[in-house]
Amino acid sequence: MPDYLDDLRLAHVLADAADAATMDRFKALDLKVETKPDMTPVSEADKAAEELIRGHLQRARPRDAVLGEEYGVEGTGPRRWVIDPIDGTKNYVRGVPVWATLIALMEAGEGGFQPVVGVVSAPALGRRWWAARGYGAFAGRSLSSATRLQVSRVSELSDASFAYSSISGWEEQGRLDGFLDLTREVWRTRAYGDFWPYMMVAEGSVDLCAEPELSLWDMAATAIVVTEAGGTFTGLDGRPGPHSGNAAASNGLLHDELLGYLNQHY
Repeated sequence: MPDYLDDLRLAHVLADAADAATMDRFKALDLKVETKPDMTPVSEADKAAEELIRGHLQRARPRDAVLGEEYGVEGTGPRRWVIDPIDGTKNYVRGVPVWATLIALMEAGEGGFQPVVGVVSAPALGRRWWAARGYGAFAGRSLSSATRLQVSRVSELSDASFAYSSISGWEEQGRLDGFLDLTREVWRTRAYGDFWPYMMVAEGSVDLCAEPELSLWDMAATAIVVTEAGGTFTGLDGRPGPHSGNAAASNGLLHDELLGYLNQHY
């Protein structure tokens, strides 16, 4: 099995640099925010963090390709870094501390590119999660100060905690009835949003989460953290990994039921 620990160490260095840049502008009164063509916001901090990460990668891994939310894809080859400089920009620009930089390394393999390293760094929460293929998933302050992650063993929907981002996306896709039926079956629901529910699934504090519409850079890092913690990460179509344009993550024991509800009447 390839050893991805050097790549994981590099991903932590990239996250450290991004954290410094994003925290420096968090809650800044003169923060500049633009609207992208899809009507989502992008701040100067998003762009600066991605430029910083790309610059580091150009020096440290010049042969690797890079795909980022703000500047697209650069380079070709069997290894591709996938970056979301600030996942949760709407929170970031409003001063809500729930946002993170997502950094993943994907390698070409069967069924296309698959994540082999992922780091999710949420500096305003003081939290960081990471994983590498075959190495496990961890959370902590650094590689040397970490706790191994393990998904929950909850096996009944009536005992399960389900997290999501918002209701509107489910309605737009005609999946709202199944979504609402699921919320009635579970023990607890919370709309934590963005990267956070996936990390809670990996930690075992949430049992299920799903989102109806996502991009690869939203999912590549979170997918490997969930799976290396023993969980299951698929699209709503059941396809493993971050390739379906949407996501369902669970402790594995409840995954079929999760997909069943969200595809109900669809």
